[in-house]
Amino acid sequence: MSDPTVQPVPTAVVEQVDAADITLSNPKRAVIALGSNLGNRLETIQGAIDLLEDTPGVRVKAVSPVYETEPWGVEPGTQPSYFNAVVLVRTTLPPGSLLERGQAIEEAFDRVREERWGPRTIDVDIVAYADVVSDDPLLTLPHPRAHERAFVLAPWHDVEPEAQLPGRGGVAELLDGVGRTGVAPRADLELRLPE
Repeated sequence: MSDPTVQPVPTAVVEQVDAADITLSNPKRAVIALGSNLGNRLETIQGAIDLLEDTPGVRVKAVSPVYETEPWGVEPGTQPSYFNAVVLVRTTLPPGSLLERGQAIEEAFDRVREERWGPRTIDVDIVAYADVVSDDPLLTLPHPRAHERAFVLAPWHDVEPEAQLPGRGGVAELLDGVGRTGVAPRADLELRLPE
């Protein structure tokens, strides 16, 4: 007999238990946003996903569709458009170590940090880590602006429609609030789950 209190898992994020999962002791769920507006944007994002999967203690469980968006916080037309995606991971790394890994991946793709809203080969942002809420200046969780960014909320909603952003509410409701203006799905492009 099924338990009526158990909510069904969306088809897009049905997880297979594999040997790699068994090696992760008490893994936590994390949501990571990826963005690129320089170079081969799709290839770079896929490379970042592959490097995340190659990280000991990290397993990529879901990859969103690709969205194309205008750069945030700059005058229109001054930078190339972004490709954005969200990945769901399970990890035994603490938040600080996951942040260090994200920064190492950015460095691997020659990310330059010269200006706050400058163009970038890759941006790796931890949006949420389990239910952690922290105002640590090195890693604020959840990401302090995720609730107002459709380029994070739309791809996240695609892979986890019932998701909650800790302290902010449901991703679906947050996305309804900000709308999808300027966030275009790219059905012609596809990212893959690492094998």
